[in-house]
Amino acid sequence: MTDRSGFDAFVHARGPVLARTAYLLTGDHHLAEDLVQAALVQAAKHWERIHTSPEAYVRRTMYHQNISWWRRRRFTETSLEAYDAPAAAVDPTVRLTLEQALRRLTPRQRTVLVLRYFEDLTEVQTAAELGISSGAVKSMSRQALQRLRVLAPELADLVGADA
Repeated sequence: MTDRSGFDAFVHARGPVLARTAYLLTGDHHLAEDLVQAALVQAAKHWERIHTSPEAYVRRTMYHQNISWWRRRRFTETSLEAYDAPAAAVDPTVRLTLEQALRRLTPRQRTVLVLRYFEDLTEVQTAAELGISSGAVKSMSRQALQRLRVLAPELADLVGADA
């Protein structure tokens, strides 16, 4: 890596956003840190090739690494109470309710919802990122949203949405 300052600037500028996405993917502060670190190690190795669009590379690496972690092990749920989530412009009640509801989804369901609705990817883009069909994305999104409606019906009231 010859452009160390460019890589350092990227990590400094985009690190907090990447950490927030990783946290949403994993639901665990420590796993999120590991996920970002693993993705940044890969980015550093390939910086010369990816320096024009490093964020897309790092995000894709995080998505794929997270999937690999699901396949290798089943990890237990951990308390999110110890994690200081980044400040958001969202009402704290809504944020806490959403975090609790997301923790109750499977890792695959949580990942699909994060990619579709937080990262604002299309079904086709989400499918490409996860290496699954767009039909599977549609199905998982539908199932996850149905499960959220059952697990946290109060979310509809908090955000003023129709259930």
